[in-house]
Amino acid sequence: MPRAAFNYPNGFLWGTATAAHQVEGNNINNDWWAWEQEPGHIQDGDRSGKACDWWAGRWREDFNRVQDTWQNAHRFSVEWSRIQPTPDRWDEAALDRYRMMLIGLRERNMTAMVTLHHFSNPLWLVEMGGWENEAIVDLFATYTRRTVDALKSHCQLWITINEPNVFAYGGYLGGGFPPGKNDQKAAFQVLLNMVKAHAAAYEVIHELQPEAQVGIAHHWRGFQPANQGPLTRYVGKRHDEIFNGGLATSLKTGKFDVGGLKEEVLQAKDTQDFIGLNYYTRDLIKFDPTKSNRAFSDRYFSDDALLSETGFMANDPQGFRDAIKWANNFDLPIYVTENGCDDSKDDFRRRYLLEHLLAMWHMVNNNIPVKGYFHWTLVDNFEWERGWSQRFGLWALDPQTQVRTKRKSADLYAEICRTNAITSETVEKFAPEVYDLIYPE
Repeated sequence: MPRAAFNYPNGFLWGTATAAHQVEGNNINNDWWAWEQEPGHIQDGDRSGKACDWWAGRWREDFNRVQDTWQNAHRFSVEWSRIQPTPDRWDEAALDRYRMMLIGLRERNMTAMVTLHHFSNPLWLVEMGGWENEAIVDLFATYTRRTVDALKSHCQLWITINEPNVFAYGGYLGGGFPPGKNDQKAAFQVLLNMVKAHAAAYEVIHELQPEAQVGIAHHWRGFQPANQGPLTRYVGKRHDEIFNGGLATSLKTGKFDVGGLKEEVLQAKDTQDFIGLNYYTRDLIKFDPTKSNRAFSDRYFSDDALLSETGFMANDPQGFRDAIKWANNFDLPIYVTENGCDDSKDDFRRRYLLEHLLAMWHMVNNNIPVKGYFHWTLVDNFEWERGWSQRFGLWALDPQTQVRTKRKSADLYAEICRTNAITSETVEKFAPEVYDLIYPE
């Protein structure tokens, strides 16, 4: 039986990632809460409710779980609608609560990464047109200034915006997010405004905290041509250019060029200190003339793909390698800000986790500067338009009782965090069923 250890660099960050609306509970002043109240928007009619009850204080026990499983970092987001509940009012008590969370991480010897915008928006902002209105740029800069000034003593890693491409697709191209539009022109305008808002926030953060490191969490999803036909290769390339590359490239070049909307945004040039990378899976894609509503393309998984329990994603570690290679094109440090899978039975997750972390090790061993990994997620949470139907947590959660139950994957991940490595002993102990995959003869 082969024996080996795949060691990561000293100082590597190991953590989990969470988002405010998904874990805090009772975020009644944002667009997602309002969206949940309307029938038909959320799978099975689910609502976030108490979520993971963090706003009532359960973040403390969950941070203890993080600490007890040898994680040395945690990524969470702050909720704009709590910090600025109306255009002319700031809630210092909300900022105090986030400050307490950051102090809680520091007391547990963990590095914090804070996300300023993770999908949800204050209702007053939505009434103004939200991210379609260019006024968002100054409003986001003001919110950033107030928030970072209050929290900067306890955090140096900042994500301005989480997954702009997913936000634009979800809300403006029929993806099931509020405001529920299907308007390509609006989607591209939202992306452009996010570029400008990020640039403004980047400047504010560095003014307040010169030593800060600032980035965006980019969602990369591979589009692998299912055949070599020219139209299939064309639609695959277009999907990649618009979904993966458009906004990210503009932050390097200062030139926005997505879906026919072009504008010089020189203030956005070189406004990332690191690349945040969210990766879950990739698709096969082919040209399909019958699907005009999907840019004449069909996206699917191969017949032999290993799928998560809801069929939401395929276990595709090669796609993770490709995602990291893509991120490396920007010549910046890389943090994997999200990676994980839905698996209530905790069978699929162990294989997914080990194969993806091994793929990441190969990239690190090839001198690609991946500095940390944040698993999605710590505890089962409210998964947006999919409600409670998907379970991504290392701990299971009963939303009604708030009881947490540790999954075997939590112990597997703990050993990786503790040893800063994938070892044959760890695989043999926690996932013997995949030993031969990790250590082939």
